Amino acid sequence: MKMFPCGNSRREFVWQMGGGFAGLALTSLLDRDGFFGQQAIASDNKGPLAVRPPQIPTKAKACIFLMMNGAPSQVDTFDYKPSLEKYAGKPLPAGKDYINSGGRKVGYLTPAFRKFHPGGESGLLVSDYFPNVRKHADKLAVIKSCHTDSHAHGSALVAMNTGKTFIGRPSLGSWCVYGLGTENQSLPGYVVILDKRGGPISGQPNWSSGFMSAAYQGTLFRPVGDPILDLRGPDYVTREVQREQLDLLARLNEKHLAQRPGGDELASRINSYELAYRMQTEAPEAVDLTQETEQTLTMYGVGQQPTDEFGRNCLVARRLVERGVRFVQLYSGGGHLEETWDAHESIEKNHGRHGAEVDQPIAALLADLEERGLLEETLVVWGGEFGRMPFSEGPNAPGRNHNPYGFSMWLAGAGVKGGITYGETDEFGFEAVVDRVHLHDLHATILHLMGLDHEKLTYFHQGRDESLTDVFGNVIKGVLA
Repeated sequence: MKMFPCGNSRREFVWQMGGGFAGLALTSLLDRDGFFGQQAIASDNKGPLAVRPPQIPTKAKACIFLMMNGAPSQVDTFDYKPSLEKYAGKPLPAGKDYINSGGRKVGYLTPAFRKFHPGGESGLLVSDYFPNVRKHADKLAVIKSCHTDSHAHGSALVAMNTGKTFIGRPSLGSWCVYGLGTENQSLPGYVVILDKRGGPISGQPNWSSGFMSAAYQGTLFRPVGDPILDLRGPDYVTREVQREQLDLLARLNEKHLAQRPGGDELASRINSYELAYRMQTEAPEAVDLTQETEQTLTMYGVGQQPTDEFGRNCLVARRLVERGVRFVQLYSGGGHLEETWDAHESIEKNHGRHGAEVDQPIAALLADLEERGLLEETLVVWGGEFGRMPFSEGPNAPGRNHNPYGFSMWLAGAGVKGGITYGETDEFGFEAVVDRVHLHDLHATILHLMGLDHEKLTYFHQGRDESLTDVFGNVIKGVLA
C-alpha cells in the first residue's frame, strides 16, 4: 500500500481530508447550539488517572465494595420478618403470579434459619450469621427495599456492577476512576480481588471499562501469592535497562499515535506500560501483610480458618485505600452454586459457611478504618446481585431460590447515616413495597457519596452522552448523613 510522506495511506489521506471538511461544518453547527458547553465529561490532558476534583462536596475519597457473589438471603441476615414464623409451612398468598422460579419448585414460607438480635444503640436487627458485624450496627445504613431486573446470576451481577443486564458497559469502579482519577499514580485506580474458588460466572464484564479507555478498567489482584502475575521481569533485566526499553517503546508508540490522532487504545497501552513499571515497587509493598502487627492480623482472622482468605483481602483493601487507590471490590464466593452464596440446597449450610468466612473480617475492616480515621473518607458497600425467596424450594427443602423483587444491601462510612434502615419489603420479605430502590438509585447514591453527579458524569459514545444510570436513578437522600 502506497504511503504518503505524512505517514498515511492514500485511502486514509482521502478519508481524513473529506471527514475534516465535514467535521468543520458539523463543529460549527454543534457549537452554535451550545452542544459543547453542555458536556460534563471527565477529560483533560493530564492523563486518564490524574486526580480530578469532585463535582459535589464530599468526604469520601475511596470506596470498598464487598460483593457477596451468589446472593445472600435478606430474610436470614438483615430483614427480620416475624410473619414467616406465624405463617410457616403455608404458601405465599395469591397474587404473586409473576414469580420467575427458573423452573425450580415454589415451596412454603420458611422462618429465618438463625435468630435476629438488636445491635448498638440503634437496636438495628442483625441475624446470628453476622454477630461481629452486628457490633457495628450504628455504622450501617441498611437498604431493605432493593430490587433488580434479572433473576439469573450472570446478568444480575453485570447489572449490579454496570447498571445494565447486558455486557459492554463500564462498571461502577470505572465510572468512579473516570470521574475522579486516583491519588496514587503508582497503583491502579480500580482493584478487584476475587475469591480463590473462582470469579463470578459472568467474568470480566463485571469490572470492565466497556466503551471507555482501558485505563479505567479494574485490575485483578490475586488473593494468594503475587498480587499480579508477571509483574516482575526476569532477574537479568535491570531496572535501568527496563527503563530504557520502555522509553524507546514509548517514543515509537507516540510517533505512531501522532500520525493517527484519537487512538485511545494505544494511548491506554502506553499508560499501562508506565503504570506496570511503577507498580513493580509499589504493589508488592501494598500487599505485604508482614508490615502489620500481630494484633491487626488476629483481628482480621488472618492465619485462622475459615477467615484467613477474606481477612487478608479485607486487610489488603484497607492498605490500598490507605495508599490512595480509588475503588476496591472484594468477592466472597467463587465459581457456582454452593461455592458461592447461592443457597439452593440449604441456607444454614451455605450461609453458615460463607458467613463464618466474612463476618469477622468485615467487622475488623469497619473497626480498623474507624480507628485510623479512614472510615470518614471511605465508603463501604455490602451486598449481592439479588436476594432470596422467603419460601423454601419444596417440602422439607431448607434452601431458597433467587429473588430479584426485594433484597437488602448496606452502606457505611463517608457521608452515610448510621444505625438506620431505609425502605421495606412486604410482611414476608418477598417484594420491595416502601421506598423502593432500583439499582440505578443505588448507583446514583454511591456516585453522589463519592462526589459525582450521576446525571452530569457522562461519556460521549456513538452519538450520545452515556452515563452509569442512563436517564434513570435518584439519590437516596434518606441514607445521607
